[in-house]
Amino acid sequence: MDQRVAELEKRAQPYRAGRDILPVLEVITTVVHDSPGDDGKYRTRMSDDQIGRYLRAARRHRALLLLNIQPGRADFLAEVKAYRKWLQEADVGIALDPEWAMDAGQIPGHAYGHTTGAELNDVADYLAEIVRARHLPEKVLVYHQVARSVVRHENAVTGHAGVVLIKSVDGLGAPGPKVDTYRLVNRGTPRHVHAGFKLFFTEDRRNGGRLMNPREVLALRPRPEYIMYE
Repeated sequence: MDQRVAELEKRAQPYRAGRDILPVLEVITTVVHDSPGDDGKYRTRMSDDQIGRYLRAARRHRALLLLNIQPGRADFLAEVKAYRKWLQEADVGIALDPEWAMDAGQIPGHAYGHTTGAELNDVADYLAEIVRARHLPEKVLVYHQVARSVVRHENAVTGHAGVVLIKSVDGLGAPGPKVDTYRLVNRGTPRHVHAGFKLFFTEDRRNGGRLMNPREVLALRPRPEYIMYE
């Protein structure tokens, strides 16, 4: 774990561009499955022992920990509430994966999921309440978006005191199509939502593709403030 965080810190240096670098560990804590499980929700949750291990690693490097939610047929807000114990910590935030949010009758891996601006607001309101009640610093809420259809009625997303909203665009593939996806998905992004960009070590290199370099990523408009490697 410490070796991976050290690698992350080294990889982040070319992105500094006059800014302070804040390392982040984003860990999938609610994991989607293609089988329903005992409760029919098509997801399982990471144990407290495992989350604690990631949080200790993050703290050794003064990093943030983001709990990533792939909800299956569960509701985003219900999954976020299940981690309240951890969200009461100053250095723990949330990341949402709407492409894995299924409607009734849909099976993960066989359908494309989605969320709405209203659902994002519900999660942000919940985080803001924790920040107020515990007198915490701002919390991060990332929502990943691989296509425009994944977040519906995004213009309904409002600002929330104590919560920083980030949209991470997750387009796959070679630089050309990846940049096109970034531009398309960012059309209509609310002005108070910060830009994020995701790079895939494996998927971006398939079929003759390559990993974009920091100079190319920083040239994107809007310039990403959250840059994620998977």
